[in-house]
Amino acid sequence: MIPALVLVLLAVVYRIAAAIIVQGGGSSWLSNFAPLAAIALCGAIYFPRKYKFTVPFAALLISDLALDFYYGASLADPLILCRYAAFGLVGLIGLAISRRASLATIIPASLAGSTLFYGVTNFFSWLTDPGYVKNFAGLVQALTVGLPLYTPTWVFFRNSLVSDLFFTLLFVACMHWSAAADRRAVVVSRPLPN
Repeated sequence: MIPALVLVLLAVVYRIAAAIIVQGGGSSWLSNFAPLAAIALCGAIYFPRKYKFTVPFAALLISDLALDFYYGASLADPLILCRYAAFGLVGLIGLAISRRASLATIIPASLAGSTLFYGVTNFFSWLTDPGYVKNFAGLVQALTVGLPLYTPTWVFFRNSLVSDLFFTLLFVACMHWSAAADRRAVVVSRPLPN
């Protein structure tokens, strides 16, 4: 589990660094290229019971605290609370497939988790942001181009899908590598028969 925790820590550092780079006028293609949903999904699938939600939520909270301090934002913002709820829903998807986790279930779950997270958070933005007209056209705007002067929301969605899928595959590989290393250690530690 240690390699997975290191991977989560690296994802937190990456999320903070990428957001600061984008905010500073650098590489806008990095917008939302952060594996938030993948952390929730994989944590619920692979971590022991007491860490299934605590580690992913701690990762989100730590990165949010750092970014909110950097941006001068408040953690009590309703949109942030909505993000935590969507994050929890993605974790529930992981929990639902945890007993039959394989690439055949994890890849679609990763895509579904990214889509769910995107849909919930953008729907909430449409409901609460006065920049959106409260009709179907405003909802379509929130789900596609977003507000003027900002990166289009479809870019956030694309980047979420790609980063979550990449990180999910990396997390699965890390967990399989760790399990194989544990099996090798058990084999090596067994005494040889006389």
